[in-house]
Amino acid sequence: MGPAELADRLGRWSAGRGPLYLLLAARLRRLVDEGELPPGTALPPDRALASALAVGRGTVVAAYEQLSVEGRIVRRQGSGTRVAGPAHPGPRKTTNAPVFLHLLEPQDDDVIVLTCAAPTSPPPMLLTAYERALSQLATVTDDLGYHPSGHWRLRQAVADHYTRRGVPTVPEQVFITGGGQQALSLLARAFVQPGGTVLVEAPTYPGALEAFREHAASLEALPVGLEGFEARLRTPGRRPELAYLVATHHNPTGAVLPSLARRRLAAAAAAAGVPLIDDEVLAPLTFSGEQPAPPPLAAFGDTAISMGSLSKSVWGGLRVGWVRAAQPVINRLARLRAVHDLGGNHPAQLAAAELLPGVEDLCRETAAVRRARHDHLRAELTRRLPQWRIPAAAGGQTLWVRLPHGDGDSFAQTALRHGVAVLPGSGLDAAGGSKEYIRLHFLADPDTLTEVARRLAAAWQAYGGETGRDVPAPRAMAV
Repeated sequence: MGPAELADRLGRWSAGRGPLYLLLAARLRRLVDEGELPPGTALPPDRALASALAVGRGTVVAAYEQLSVEGRIVRRQGSGTRVAGPAHPGPRKTTNAPVFLHLLEPQDDDVIVLTCAAPTSPPPMLLTAYERALSQLATVTDDLGYHPSGHWRLRQAVADHYTRRGVPTVPEQVFITGGGQQALSLLARAFVQPGGTVLVEAPTYPGALEAFREHAASLEALPVGLEGFEARLRTPGRRPELAYLVATHHNPTGAVLPSLARRRLAAAAAAAGVPLIDDEVLAPLTFSGEQPAPPPLAAFGDTAISMGSLSKSVWGGLRVGWVRAAQPVINRLARLRAVHDLGGNHPAQLAAAELLPGVEDLCRETAAVRRARHDHLRAELTRRLPQWRIPAAAGGQTLWVRLPHGDGDSFAQTALRHGVAVLPGSGLDAAGGSKEYIRLHFLADPDTLTEVARRLAAAWQAYGGETGRDVPAPRAMAV
């Protein structure tokens, strides 16, 4: 196992109290005991793992020695370090956990987590929607609750949502899922054969990369906005089986694809017969004062596939998403879903049907707060870390920060030891690039974001970077 892969498996191992070598040994012990590192697995050399984790070699040596004494690993001169026990023949009994799964694990109370971006508390309108949904359930007498394509009321609400946005849609063109991640997974199952090519942006949403890799896709990266898409389709060779992009408030850069580029992408995909997924989960999150985003790609071509969810606009715990596509695609997804799940959560779908007509108003109400927090974090980071490149976004939930030197993977480890969990850029780039970037979300309250900037400045100084002088904010003029 390579050092980068093991570092991903370790997750936020250093977010605790005590010597680093004991924290590292504890996390390795857990991976061994739970079978994530099966017997016979070769572990990285001391120096290589230390470099990936941004720690001294002595930390890794001490952790390995601790596990060696416990009998969990074996270290031999000339043959390296391995998990104790013979390698199991045949298929592995475990599966590689996706990188982002580690981001959802419980953390030390003192760590400020900026890796997963979603509202942290449900708005009052969600509680009201559930009350209405439960009152509707009280009158149900002839419904088994099995709806593989989704409850009809929610399918109608999603269809109306797209029709209002300039994409005429009927309920038969809508498929309801248990969130955006399930939508991506089902679309990958529907379109991708093992070894088939999927075109993605570099960087992009890491959950999409994991969904496509789970189905053994060969990922081919293009710049943000799928720049070069048309030329790629004209290149002789195997046609891509699928293309994926985040056209509105791109994750992680916040970019918005112009209307003309959307039209050209949709036309090129339709002409080549390549399904084109437009991930709209972040589309409603435009800041106050910004121009409204262009229509979905589906407005420019019937073969474009739109997907969305309520997790970013309402609450992450509301696991309701959807796919809007041609009816044959919807029918195919329903057949695939029924093999594992005869229908989604009925009360949640009824609540979502109540919520969806008001989601755009909710996002407009919160737009000023999101913009203020975006501006606040940028200002604090710029004041303390003037060497960092922090472009402004027009919406969404994240900043895409370029470090002046070093790499995001090792700096993320240093930042964690200073109490901030950030997402390194390499995990968002299928081409192996973006190593000099980190992703931060700005959804926390201003006081927390100020503390984030202070901790990151301390981490950068420890990492070997120079920080700016802590200049006090100017006094407001009396008028």
